[in-house]
Amino acid sequence: MSGNGAGSGHDEGVSRSITRPVVKVLIMGAAGRDFHNFNTYFRDNPAYEVVAFTATQIPGIANRQYPPQLAGSLYPLGIPIHSEHALEDLIHQHQIDQVIFAYSDVSHETVMHIASRVLACGADFRLLGPRSTMLRAHKPVISITAVRTGCGKSQTTRYIGRHLRQAGFRVAVVRHPMPYGDLKIQAVQRFAVYDDLDRESCTIEEREEYEPLIANGLAVYAGIDYAAILRRAESEADIILWDGGNNDFSFYQPDLSIVVVDPHRAGDETLYHPGETNLRMADIVIINKIDSADPAKVESVRSAIATANPAATVVLANSRITSEPPDQIYGQKVLVIEDGPTITHGQMAYGAGVIAAERQGARELVDPRPYATGSIAETFRKWPQIGPLLPAMGYSQEQIEELEDTINRTPADRVVFGTPIDLRRFMTLNKPAVRIFYELEEIHPQLELILKERLPWPGKLS
Repeated sequence: MSGNGAGSGHDEGVSRSITRPVVKVLIMGAAGRDFHNFNTYFRDNPAYEVVAFTATQIPGIANRQYPPQLAGSLYPLGIPIHSEHALEDLIHQHQIDQVIFAYSDVSHETVMHIASRVLACGADFRLLGPRSTMLRAHKPVISITAVRTGCGKSQTTRYIGRHLRQAGFRVAVVRHPMPYGDLKIQAVQRFAVYDDLDRESCTIEEREEYEPLIANGLAVYAGIDYAAILRRAESEADIILWDGGNNDFSFYQPDLSIVVVDPHRAGDETLYHPGETNLRMADIVIINKIDSADPAKVESVRSAIATANPAATVVLANSRITSEPPDQIYGQKVLVIEDGPTITHGQMAYGAGVIAAERQGARELVDPRPYATGSIAETFRKWPQIGPLLPAMGYSQEQIEELEDTINRTPADRVVFGTPIDLRRFMTLNKPAVRIFYELEEIHPQLELILKERLPWPGKLS
């Protein structure tokens, strides 16, 4: 049954006048897991006072407010959101008792450095787990998560969604949150046609996730209040697909947990939070990108899975890459544009666009860094590991315009879109483009058989 997580239990009607001192809390996040943890554990809990959120990873999400319309009766003025740079000052200024770490795709080393900063200020450092934050659904839930950003989770969601729809199931996808706009109107969002994306003024990052699912006939839910989102999704679907962001674990209790790993980053499966948690909880682990990975790294990942979760079923898959129009890359000087989060905090040195350009005989990968302007230039400074490619950054209209300017200033014959969307839908380019598509391709098909075993498949009992 959907509702608050187990950790949000407290006596109904109890006011803040209880004799025990109220615990002052600061929640560290990135406009996703932080809001969900608040909603499920803290929002109506008089034992705690959430003084503030901090924000990081995503440009422009600090210096906002978690609005009173979402914060509940205990927070009639809402809750301020500060930059993470102010962490120590906030702890001292407000005499914070507990700091809740609530964002994802960060190394274990980084988590503990942040913990050290918190402990040095005298506060407790805390992580909330699945039992405290997962909501229970009335319909079967399949969670699809990953150990890092950019492993191929989204193509896995599309693949499973197609199989379920072909079997006759009504499917709703619930996507990990990306509320980067006006929080008051983003509690529950539903995307079923492209016009919905324009109506909600979606960023490039949101479009990268939603458009391919819509193209596959899948309705997508996202937002902030995931209990309300679950009720809406259950009303129209037989099965819920949880499509995780970064490498966060599911907000919903899964009936089947699928986790994707990437042999291009062998070793990361046990070095990042909470990706290692996903790996250890998985029912199925998909090793993706077999066709482009070093076989030795594939074996290294298999060994890590066997050690961390020997009971998991391992599925091997290719990330099949095609281009449209075909045969337009050979001999060309190309500017490759890749998925932004994968290349930045996902720390991939390249993506499907670079692989396609090299396979199809591009003469040169043109380096866009000398031509980058505004926040795009700042992105390259912040993530110096990025090579001769352009991450598709577009968290605001201003940044989209800077991305367009950078593309048009870069002296290439052709643009290669490794990002899952066609950027020409909302910018004008001065050079032709080739789109790259990538889809999951099982080497030895198993997923449909597993789904039939675990779900009330049509005709299964006949």
